[in-house]
Amino acid sequence: MDLKEPPVARTADEKFKPDIVKYDSEGSSGVVEGEVQNGKLERGLKGRHMQMIAIETDRRSRLGGSIGAGLFVGSGSAFHNGGPGSVLIAFMIVGAMLLFTVQALGELAVLYPVNGAFFTYACRFLDESWGFAMGWDYALGWLTVLPFEITAAGITIEYWRDDINIGVWVAVFLFILVVVQVFGVKGYGEVEFVLGLIKVMAVTGFIIFGIIVNCGGVPTDDRGYIGARYWHDPGAFRNGFKGFASVFVTAAFAFGGTELVGLAAAEATDPRKSLPTATKQVFWRIATFYVLSLFIVGLILPSDSEDLLGASGANTKASPFVLAIQEAGVKGLPSVFNAVITISVLSVANSCTYGSTRTMQALGVRHMGPKFLTYIDKKGRPLWCVVIQIAFGLLAFIGESGKSGTVFTWLLSLSGLSYFFVWGSICLSHVRFRAGWKAQGRSLDELPYRASFGAVGSMIGFGLACIALIATFYVSLFPIGASPDAEVFFQSYLAAVVVITLYLGWKIKTRGRGGLFVRAAQMDLNTGIRQFDLEPIENGHRNKSLANMPKRMLHSFV
Repeated sequence: MDLKEPPVARTADEKFKPDIVKYDSEGSSGVVEGEVQNGKLERGLKGRHMQMIAIETDRRSRLGGSIGAGLFVGSGSAFHNGGPGSVLIAFMIVGAMLLFTVQALGELAVLYPVNGAFFTYACRFLDESWGFAMGWDYALGWLTVLPFEITAAGITIEYWRDDINIGVWVAVFLFILVVVQVFGVKGYGEVEFVLGLIKVMAVTGFIIFGIIVNCGGVPTDDRGYIGARYWHDPGAFRNGFKGFASVFVTAAFAFGGTELVGLAAAEATDPRKSLPTATKQVFWRIATFYVLSLFIVGLILPSDSEDLLGASGANTKASPFVLAIQEAGVKGLPSVFNAVITISVLSVANSCTYGSTRTMQALGVRHMGPKFLTYIDKKGRPLWCVVIQIAFGLLAFIGESGKSGTVFTWLLSLSGLSYFFVWGSICLSHVRFRAGWKAQGRSLDELPYRASFGAVGSMIGFGLACIALIATFYVSLFPIGASPDAEVFFQSYLAAVVVITLYLGWKIKTRGRGGLFVRAAQMDLNTGIRQFDLEPIENGHRNKSLANMPKRMLHSFV
């Protein structure tokens, strides 16, 4: 079988030619694992890596990340602000939003597993300027989060040893990150797989432990059978609608990083098989671990606990999981969970180096960034992008300053809303892609994988992302227990200003090239497309009917 080279992303004003890579019956693209094709990114991520990347990445330890410090620590403030009822409802709503998002991303990434993923889709199916804004906002987000996460990892160590200067741990963790980068994408995949496995086991163990505590099965806990006691006193909801809105925002951030499964598509050995599996399983894994574990926490820990007020960053002493264990009087387990939180924060830092470097390299390829960003060494690593990310990591030494809290708050505010924009862009890109696919006379039967809920699901996902932005604006303008304050507002909403500035800046630079949006009939549907010799992978039923609806719905999730 004749195999062509993997495609190189082109700028919008270049005349495109179809770049098609065919996969054989085993799903192989002809690219040998670990081999670099003309300076392209190494394809060394296997299916098990893709699934763990999808469920365990984290973005902001103070507000969230998939099975990360956001779940273990940041959820404490959500309980205190909104109560267990608000937490449960908000996380279920955001989980549904992520279901639509990852399904849309799965369809696009299987057909176009191109370098740059979702920002590339925005350039091709929405608008070049909007794609530019999304790409750099996403890259800046990962760049600025890294020093915060490294500092947070050092703070977790203080749970055991507060006599060692945090700068020592910053240096140690930075060195570990550099070592991981030496092994390229395979090193990233293996590290994320192992760390994700540890966190999954920890959450599973806590769920079992929580059920036993709730039933009064722990001898050291004199509360006996608890049941739904804390849902009645102090209550399931706190601070009214404003409290719920704040929890909704926290929940949306908490699922952040799931989109990395799409970014990793360009380096997957077989995106045709690994991406559909990862995108379908990610919803169940996140929903189960988040919703169920937080429901258990809400049953065995009162939401009016004053200790929850300090639940931010890596303050593990205010972690609702650690507090729940301490309430039960079990010795030893708090230290175990602190270790899990340390691992979670380190996995965030590992994800930072991956998310930012791959996005910056793709921006360079599309001439949306400095040319030197496109350099890839013989091992398939975007070397200069890695250097830039590690250099940002040196900002972690700001932790030695008395003003470190203020500095980190403003650094994180640069990317505070990036997830809402990214998720909304993914869903809208999918809607526009379907419109272009239809306008150019293509059949849905040609798609190797179809989103279970189609364009309608993506419309719902886009709508929920807009609601999340509105909720963030509301809580930022009218914070709980305080009067409107400009500084507080911009600490939460500065990212929106950055996105708009990037968008308008590129529009002006390109003199409005392409108009306000890409028209369906003019979309480039050929560059980077993957075609397969086998019948397309589908949800099992091409002929839809009421009779097979239950089977189709079941296959959408498993």
